[in-house]
Amino acid sequence: MRFHAIIRVFLCAVLLAQPLPAFETDQFNLPAQPLADIGDEVSDYTEENLREAINKVNAEILAHQNCLENRGKNCGSPEKERLRLNYLRSEEAVAREVFKLLGAGIIPSTKSGTWMNSHKFKAQPARYKTSYGDSIFRVVPTNYLTISPTVNLYKIHFGTDKIAHFFQQGFTYYIKQKRAVEKGLAEGEAAKKAIRWGKTSEQTYFGTLVSGVYSNADLAANFAGMKFYQGLAHEIKIGEIVRPPVAQLKNGVWTINENVSLRETLLKPFITDHFNEALNSSKYSFFLRPSVRRTVRQKACGEWRGAFPNLTQTDFADLSQKLKRWHGEDYGFSESENFVTIANTCFK
Repeated sequence: MRFHAIIRVFLCAVLLAQPLPAFETDQFNLPAQPLADIGDEVSDYTEENLREAINKVNAEILAHQNCLENRGKNCGSPEKERLRLNYLRSEEAVAREVFKLLGAGIIPSTKSGTWMNSHKFKAQPARYKTSYGDSIFRVVPTNYLTISPTVNLYKIHFGTDKIAHFFQQGFTYYIKQKRAVEKGLAEGEAAKKAIRWGKTSEQTYFGTLVSGVYSNADLAANFAGMKFYQGLAHEIKIGEIVRPPVAQLKNGVWTINENVSLRETLLKPFITDHFNEALNSSKYSFFLRPSVRRTVRQKACGEWRGAFPNLTQTDFADLSQKLKRWHGEDYGFSESENFVTIANTCFK
């Protein structure tokens, strides 16, 4: 038995024996009825966790500051107290606390991903999961077993697995890029180092090796997540827009930037069509690709042409082309001559 087949059989046995995480997604099959836009509710959830993270960091800052000033029983040496205070007042301290609340969890699950898959959203229907018969993963049941539902955030449709990538792998990118800069690499080169890690993970335990799918949309979510963490306490550029930091250090403690509308700028700018795997093409392994193309042609093409009657083959091709970069930046998109797209499958 080939190595990849052994891996799939093993994973199938494991997955059937425990609660299922979300590895893959399917945006080719459109929801039977329009999904409610849950963008604001997810943004509010993100803001709540940001505020909780800042409150936790500030509480620790005050405790260590009190140690320096009053020397309590459980205090360390003045040098240790100062070192801890310096860390707590760093950008990384805020990012790490936010990660603990949103991105922590056993790979590939995260606290935010679990919330996305279980929370009862005010607006309904909030989630959509295609049937097994219509799924592009009919020939690989383990993929369908782990498929994540599609959601609609700010008119962008994508699988909830992208939230896990955004908050979990995005933090890994953030740390890898930051550590590389600390070692002397330029910021751009440091970002490339993080991206290379992401591409390797997508070729192995997050993608091809496990499921036969190499998702460029996953890489886009990872990259956007890195930008999210970088922008928590630092000015960040998103396309042509420069957004101020959402948290600032004032008088030794962290505060929310009053000049930033969190509902509009904390999460929304990072949610783009890059997350949609029907638009941002994935690479499917040779054993999976023919079935995906056949299923899209038979089950999905009519829905797409009906939902978007004014969009031509060129329009869809142009959109996919634009998604190869994130606001002009390289996020690690991998090319293929064998992409299955709306443009090359539904108009021939």
